[in-house]
Amino acid sequence: MVYEEWLRRMENLFEIMECPERFKVHLAAYQFEKEAEFWWGTVKPRVGESVLTWNQLKALMDAQYYPQDVSKVKEQEFLCLK
Repeated sequence: MVYEEWLRRMENLFEIMECPERFKVHLAAYQFEKEAEFWWGTVKPRVGESVLTWNQLKALMDAQYYPQDVSKVKEQEFLCLK
């Protein structure tokens, strides 16, 4: 999935850059393109002035881009690995 690949790239980038927690959301939002950029434009006003953590942003993105049924399928695939 595109979302999973993007998430891995971001996590790797944060690690390589030794990115402080307070900058992760800003850096990630800067990397949004197309549909994700539009989605962020609708989410950002709802968040308002509160500080959003990377984990909170991932939870919001998971809800949007990683539906529960996909998660269950991936979980089953993992459990069946030999």
